[in-house]
Parts: sequence; structure tokens; C-alpha cells
Amino acid sequence: MTIINRLDYRPFPEDPHNYKPNSRHCLVLDPVRPDGDYVKDLVLNFELLAPDEVIPVHTHTNEEVLIIDEGEGEAFYDEEWRPVGPGAVILVPPGTAHGFRNRSGSGLRLHAVFAGRVVGTRLLERSPAPGTENLPLPPPSLIDFRELAGGE
Repeated sequence: MTIINRLDYRPFPEDPHNYKPNSRHCLVLDPVRPDGDYVKDLVLNFELLAPDEVIPVHTHTNEEVLIIDEGEGEAFYDEEWRPVGPGAVILVPPGTAHGFRNRSGSGLRLHAVFAGRVVGTRLLERSPAPGTENLPLPPPSLIDFRELAGGE
């Protein structure tokens, strides 16, 4: 069992397709133990989404649960944007288009739980970095969150 008492929020890596310069996130995985007694296939991503920033509409190869902790926003699900606020829980099956935007004028705190440490993602739209507005959508990607976090 692992207890994490403090989240270390960091800027998002630079990405011309998913530009969030004022937002922060914290990736949480159970540390690898030599005896193999650790949570292997759950990943949590905590986000502080800045005003007017978005999580572009995309799909994943894994199940995902999004939980709105604080603030107001809009979630794209079932082909439409819907208002969400504190306490909202969004259950996302694999391959389902979803996204999020903060139009509230203040910060928004949410977190995602992924079933699996390796997650495939396909962007269906972009949140382009300045000067990259005309780039095409990137190909689907596969991310091993443990590699990204520097573990196993």
C-alpha cells in the first residue's frame, strides 16, 4: 500500500497539439516494488486547468474516469458539450470521444483515472500552440505512463 500526502503539480510538456501554457498536472503511479506488491495498472492524472484552456476532444484505448473536484467547465461526451461542476463524474469507455474546456474565468481542478499504465490516444481536434494552427492532427500515440514518470 502506498500513501501520497502531497501532489507535485508541474507544467505540461510542450506540445504543439495540446497547448496548455498556464495549466499544471501531477501524474500519480504506485512506485515499483521488488516484491511485485504494488498497483500496476491504475494511473491518476491530476490537473489544474487554467481559464480558457482545453483538453482537446480525443479518444483512448483504455477506460477512463474523470472527476471534477473544483470549478465549472464543459465536458464533450456523446457528441455534445455539457456543463459540469464539482462532484461530477464522467465514465468514459474505450474509443469514446471526449474532451474538456474551462470557460469559467477561474481555475478548475479535475483528475482522471486510467485503467492501465499504457494508454493509446488519438486527437480528434487540436488546441494549437501559437504559430502551429495549420498543422494537421498528429497520428495516434501510445504512452507508457511508467516510462513517462521515469519508473520501471
